[in-house]
This record gives sequence, structure tokens and C-alpha cells, in this order.
Amino acid sequence: MPLIPGSLFGLMTFSHKIGLYDVQGPVPVVKNVFIPPDSEEDGLAVALEDAMPLLSFLAPVDTCKDQIAAALDTLRPTSSWERGAASGQEADTVLLGGRGFGTAMSSLIDYLSSEYGSTFALARVFAFLSGAPDYGDGQLDTRRYGEQYASKGEDADLALLPEQIPFYRDLAAVAVQAGVCVDIFAVTDEYTDLASLKFLSIESGGSLFLYANADDSTLPQDIYRLLSRPYAFGCVLRLRTSPDFEPGHSYGHFFPDPQYENVQHIICCDSFATYAYDFDFTHADGFSRHTEPAVVQIAFQYSVIEPVEVASGNGPQSYPRFCLKRRLRIRTLQYRPANNINEIYDSVDQEAVLHILVHKVILVSLENGVREGRNSVHDWLAILITRYNDALRSDPRTPESHIDIDFSQCPHLQMIPQFVFGLLRSPLLRLHEEGIHPDYRIYLQCLFSSLEPSSLAKAIYPLLISYSSPNKQAFPRHTLSRAALTMSESPIFLLDAFTNLVVYYSLTADPSLPFPPPHDCLLRTTINALKQDRCITPKLMIVRGGQDDSSLFENYLIEEQDVDGSGYASGNGFISFREGIRNEVAEILKEESGS
Repeated sequence: MPLIPGSLFGLMTFSHKIGLYDVQGPVPVVKNVFIPPDSEEDGLAVALEDAMPLLSFLAPVDTCKDQIAAALDTLRPTSSWERGAASGQEADTVLLGGRGFGTAMSSLIDYLSSEYGSTFALARVFAFLSGAPDYGDGQLDTRRYGEQYASKGEDADLALLPEQIPFYRDLAAVAVQAGVCVDIFAVTDEYTDLASLKFLSIESGGSLFLYANADDSTLPQDIYRLLSRPYAFGCVLRLRTSPDFEPGHSYGHFFPDPQYENVQHIICCDSFATYAYDFDFTHADGFSRHTEPAVVQIAFQYSVIEPVEVASGNGPQSYPRFCLKRRLRIRTLQYRPANNINEIYDSVDQEAVLHILVHKVILVSLENGVREGRNSVHDWLAILITRYNDALRSDPRTPESHIDIDFSQCPHLQMIPQFVFGLLRSPLLRLHEEGIHPDYRIYLQCLFSSLEPSSLAKAIYPLLISYSSPNKQAFPRHTLSRAALTMSESPIFLLDAFTNLVVYYSLTADPSLPFPPPHDCLLRTTINALKQDRCITPKLMIVRGGQDDSSLFENYLIEEQDVDGSGYASGNGFISFREGIRNEVAEILKEESGS
């Protein structure tokens, strides 16, 4: 367990009871506190501090590693007999689960809050769930997932995306005040209502993880990465601008200051954390003086724990101690305003554009449903291409009948149609009736809204690279189509979809090529570098076409798939999509010209 020296570790379990572990003695000792079915009225029979003093619960990692490991080895699932006995019911009549998660987390945060600022500067809670909370406070009704919304004329996505109850959002606010950051690891293939649970993690500075099962998941690697990465805590982020423009919306896993505008609080973050802003002009004239730069100033205040060498009293040897340091970073950026639209097209960053677009469409989906989110993305692309063609027509050499939907004169936007197509094909925006699980959609919303632009671009429209051999790259990027595979004639492909890395040996690959790729080859080196440079652990799959199941790889070849469904569209998916956009742009231009 890669915890820095000086860390304190506590182990708590929950079911129909809370189990507190004292691991500071030779044998782990567990004190149980039973959770009443409705603790909002009754409260816990015994306060956690009375059951076990907090300093007995929090054990120094330096001296208790073996006892902590022994305590973890004793963990086991709660039996249905225990749940029935605790609730006074027969074992076969009590609901399976007994997950008193809400009461346990509320009690834990209250338990820890007494020592915030004295014993610890940040408490990081890893919460593991195998299903929805169904006991005590914060119970979630999973029956809404099984309802037949279509028969009622209701939008299933719109019904399942909002939170059921504000319990976990309110609890996140309490956690923030107590200096507690919560990471939620949901290990289940059942409906767990992450739409309600997510707020406890993302608004307290933590992350949300979802795994279908524990057997072949990346759960151990993800935990290790979280514990081994350096992070800052107690952060305050402030953005200021020059007078002609101001921040519009802010995006990311933080919460706004209740008193000051454009000030965000971040309980915990690492180098992968990403935050985004869009801006509005303060008046209709835009930038009043094009000769003066537009200024953005970012101030970031945060705390870190750093080692300090302390001399030993017995000689020249020293031993590490740790101290808390508060830092302030200020960066002032100046940008020259564009003189015309062409300068904007020449300097645009298409991955940054996609980044803001995904944030906006997530908000639209949450407020108005996935269908409305899809429509907004489609309309946005049509309007963008229309305005681009308006700019082209300002040049008298451009024929009025010509419509450029490929941004042929603007290399910095040429991937935007593919990005939008990939976004529409993504589980983020595919419909409930296509088999997209609502918890998976919520997980993707939380993941995508935390990624930096280049990583998000891979998650939306994966990168497909070809290799002529494991030691030689052939081409750095292909379109996501079967035709691209055939035309390239390369035997090996690496597909990077951010959460998945797939190495595919084509049907025509020479049998003499080493399979799987050797550990010392260029392809493996590339894969290892990609895995290291991720906030989560991507799954690696290596398949041989015609012999192994290559459905995962083939499902990523989206350009031959219908944008509005899950099946193939006779090889015309992206082509048909382009033509649809072209027709829509032509209609807009016709209406605007009055012809």
C-alpha cells in the first residue's frame, strides 16, 4: 500500500451495522454499532467516538502495516442470516443487501470532523459498494430502473439521470466542511443509481469508478494509482479577466464559493485534474481595443505535504518528517484579439472545442434528456459549418453553390465532424432503448468531465495507429472504418480509446510476426507509456483477427455504423451523416439568403 510515512489508516465496514477496526494491537479488534432502519429519527444507538476513540481507529501506517493487512484478510460478506437477525426478521424475508451506506458515511464524516486541522489535514475515504444503499438513511429505490417508461410516453433517460434524493449532495457539503474527500468504487452489474451517489464523490473532490465485477477489473491498479500520486488539497481557484470579457460557465469537479464570483473550491486534486471555462463579452462591441491584449489571470492556492529531513539526536543520521505547506501560484496570460474570423479559424484548438462541447452537452442531457443533448450537438455542428461557409463566401472566388463541410480551408477544425459523429455514437449520447445502462452513462459523464482535452478526444473518437511490424510504426492515424484497415495493408493496429487499448493483428498478418508483441519492441514501449500517462488504468487486449474474439475492436470502427442506432448502415454511417449535415447547412444558407 503506497501510503506516505506519517499517514493514518482506518478500516470501517458497513451493512446493517458499522464495524470499526482497531488494528494497533497484536490482533485486530472490531467494535460493531448497529444501524436502525430509520436513523434520521432514532440516530445510532452508540456514537462512533463512544464505541471507539478516533485515535484508536486511525492507525499509523508506519508501525501497523502487518496488522492492517491482517484486518483486511478478515473481511467477508455479511450473510442473509445476520441481516435477518439484526432486523428482527426471518432470513428469507429480509431484503438482500443490507447496505446502510448513507448512515455509515454520515456517521464517519461526523466521526472524522472532530480531528480535522489537528490530527489530519485531509481525510481521503475509499468507499466500496456492491449495489445501491437499501438500509438506513440515504436508501435508494432501484425499482425505477425497471419501469416501462415507453408505455407511459416518458423519456427513460430523462427519468433516470436526475438524483432521487438530495441526501448525498447534502452529505458532500458536510464532507467538504470536515476536510473529507470521498472516492466511490462501485463493483456491480446491477442498477445502483449512481445519479444520486455521484455527488458525494465529485463534489467532495473525489472520483467515481464503476466495475462490472472484481475478477478482471482494473480496480487494484486504480487504487494503487490514486494512493501513489501526489496531490494538493484545500485548494482555491480564482479566475479574473480584463474588462471587455468575463467568465461565463465553469466546468469541472469543484464547488463554487457561496460568496465570491469566479472562485471555486477544490478539496483534493492531482496533476490530471482539469477545469474549463467559457467566456462572454461584457458588451456588444466585443473587444473595444484590438491593439491591447486580452488578459486572463489564474490564482491557485493549495496545500501539500512535503518531507523535511530532521537530524537525529544520536549522530549524523537523519530521518524524514513531514510538514504542511500552503502555496499560491499566479499565472497571467495575454492573448492578442483576432482581427477577423479567419484569424480565429487559424488559431482554434479543435480538442479544446470538443472539451467545452462535451461539458455543455452533459449539462443539456441532465436538464432536458439525452435526446435533447443529441439534437443540440447536431444543431451546433450545422451552425458551425454554416458560419464557416459564410466566411468562405466573403471571398468572391468561392462559388455560391459550393458548401464545404470538411473544413478544407481550416486544418484546425478538420476533425470536428468526426468528433461530433463519435460523440453521437458514444454511450454518453446513445439512447436508453439501445441498451445503455444509466449507471454507465453517469460514470462516463463523471469521467469525461474530468479529462483534459487530448484524453477526452481519444475517449470520444479513438486513435487508430498502424504498424508494419512490432518495431516499426506505419501510419500515425487512420479513420475508424474497416475500409481504412483494408487500404492500409498494415498487419498490426493499435487502437487507443483511453479506457481500452486494443492491439489487433489483421487477418492478412504474416504468421511469422511475433504474437503477442515482444516486451522490448516499440509497440510495447508505446503501450506502456500510454498506460503510465493515464488517470485510470486502461484495459489492454491483444487479439488475432479470425482466431480471437475481435468484437471489441470492431465495435470501435464507428464510421460504418448508423449514427442513430447500434447496427451497421451498409457501410455508409459517417458518409450518410455528412450528407445529412450538408443538406441541413444548405437549407440554413438558403433561408438566410432569402432565396
